[in-house]
Amino acid sequence: MSSFNEKIIEEFRQNAGRVAGPFAGVELLLLTTTGRHSGQPRIAPLAYTADGDDLVVAASNGGSDRHPDWYYNIQDDATVTVEVGERSYPATAVIPDGPERDRLWAAHVAAMPNFADYETVTDRPIPVVVLRPAS
Repeated sequence: MSSFNEKIIEEFRQNAGRVAGPFAGVELLLLTTTGRHSGQPRIAPLAYTADGDDLVVAASNGGSDRHPDWYYNIQDDATVTVEVGERSYPATAVIPDGPERDRLWAAHVAAMPNFADYETVTDRPIPVVVLRPAS
């Protein structure tokens, strides 16, 4: 994990999910996945939007031509942990496609217009991931 992400994670946990700097005012969550090679927990701070009780994140990787590592992890194991504010809960990561993906992507971009820029710098479709609380 990068020291940049480590600092965000530490600040997030110390301040009930709020962080300063470039992510000030952004709705952030911490997503814990299981590393597909290591089997170890991996934590990624991600911007999110809500869709009912579900939270939605985008595997944008800043517009990189490669999906982020956490996305590959959930393809192997969809059982994740989500931290929002001071709350932590188990969830299942679901990767929608077609019209459902398009609807969620449009809502994500409407809430955070900078995500639209990521599509312009990569040829890959940016996956949307729904984090559904485990029942």
